Amino acid sequence: MTSHTPPRFPATRLRRPRRTKWSRALHRETVLTPADLIWPLFVTDGRDVEEPIGSLPGVSRWSVDGVARHARSAAALGIPCVALFPNTQRELRSADGREALNPDNLMCRAIRAIRDAVGDGIGILTDVALDPYTSHGQDGLVDETGYVLNDATVEVLVGQARNQAEAGADIIAPSDMMDGRIEAIRNALEVDGHADVQIMSYAAKYASAFYGPFRDAVGSRGLLKGDKKTYQMDPGNAEEALREVAADIAEGADSVMVKPGLAYLDIVRRVKERFAIPVFAYQVSGEYAMIEAAVSAGAGERDALVIETLTAFKRAGCSGVLTYHAAHAARLLNA
Repeated sequence: MTSHTPPRFPATRLRRPRRTKWSRALHRETVLTPADLIWPLFVTDGRDVEEPIGSLPGVSRWSVDGVARHARSAAALGIPCVALFPNTQRELRSADGREALNPDNLMCRAIRAIRDAVGDGIGILTDVALDPYTSHGQDGLVDETGYVLNDATVEVLVGQARNQAEAGADIIAPSDMMDGRIEAIRNALEVDGHADVQIMSYAAKYASAFYGPFRDAVGSRGLLKGDKKTYQMDPGNAEEALREVAADIAEGADSVMVKPGLAYLDIVRRVKERFAIPVFAYQVSGEYAMIEAAVSAGAGERDALVIETLTAFKRAGCSGVLTYHAAHAARLLNA
């Protein structure tokens, strides 16, 4: 009888599936595709205009015609949606943000141009907040002390949302953090016959230090008076985020967003586990800039950093990610 020596290791060897590339792909739990990406685009005035943004290396503002070209590129890459943010001219900014209600403003012209260029081949997500339109840089109307007024702001946001929906927006994304604005916007869209227009609520938007380059991109950094801590969330709070999400779902949000992303993956996970609703995250401008700075410093390789960080969002529970790396990531994933 042949004797058998007991194995020195357990029968289970977790390294077995990692040995080959095909096996790693077969066993991968989280899969990232171009369909998981939303590409934010900055719109500026003029024609054939490209304005590089110094604090966002590789990102530019584009005139309406350029934004339409980028939307065609997004569709070709398999990116399902673009998000628009306007850099409104200084002379059109006012204390009441009335340019947000202009049916021929930058946002509305860009919506129509994309629709003409791509038809229904790509989704158009539009930001609803007043900071690109106010002379003081706040997301809403302010009183004589500089305090942002909630209910008066909501009235303007409703008009802004109606304006964008009428121009052809597919998803209205209120990023202002005013109380009650989701219900007010949903009701207005229903009354106007835009029942199929989605609302993606910035439900958990934090008063973050990672927004600086974005404010450069929309031209509000030099205008901002004070801070936004009276309406954006305190970074120390998590339970409050769940209350915000619950309120927005009850008011009619179709999906919710956590912003910023990488520093708040715990919030993404908690929202995903608590609520049966699609959860998105915004890899914000400061997070993008950190990756680019690491690449420039030789601290990491861009392709690997981009895919790993975006996979982290998906692993945390995101249905999709708004990222300035969308086109780059899509090309890598399509290769």
